[in-house]
Amino acid sequence: MVVSLADYLVLSALLFALGVAGFLFKKDLITVFISIELMLNGVNLTFVAFSHYLRQNAIDGNLFVFFVMVVAAAEAAVGLAIIIAVVRNRNTLNIDKMDLMKN
Repeated sequence: MVVSLADYLVLSALLFALGVAGFLFKKDLITVFISIELMLNGVNLTFVAFSHYLRQNAIDGNLFVFFVMVVAAAEAAVGLAIIIAVVRNRNTLNIDKMDLMKN
């Protein structure tokens, strides 16, 4: 069985759509954070699939994936630090109950 570019793109779109749905509809801060990571992974899969499919300067797609992974790692470190600080101050992970800028 040969896996085509369309199969990878469908899987990537599904990952991205699940990430968007989780970001829009969930109220838990951790779930929103994971949804953003899921969207980044969907984009990474697209970059790698096109890089492999086009086979012209195959390093370009992989280089973009590397930079997205670096940004995701930095986002994970800063995001988790912010989540820990919010939980310590507000004792909740519910986004609707967080009004840090109002006080």
